[in-house]
Amino acid sequence: MSVPQELYNAKFAGFMESIKILYLVDDKFKAICDEYCTSKIETVRLQNRLEKIFSQKLKIENLSKELEEEILIYLLKNV
Repeated sequence: MSVPQELYNAKFAGFMESIKILYLVDDKFKAICDEYCTSKIETVRLQNRLEKIFSQKLKIENLSKELEEEILIYLLKNV
């Protein structure tokens, strides 16, 4: 059983040997680490999703503005 990749970061860099040992022998420490890793993975997943949604929102807003302009132009030409 290896240490999850999410634990390899700058905050824990000085403690990697201890982390590796504790992760293998201490069930409570492993549970905390696993929950931490799950939350990090979920945070990245949600961030990616939010970025995609924000990008879609911008595209739709831009389309809406373009269509609004087209409607106004059409009305001005045909009224």
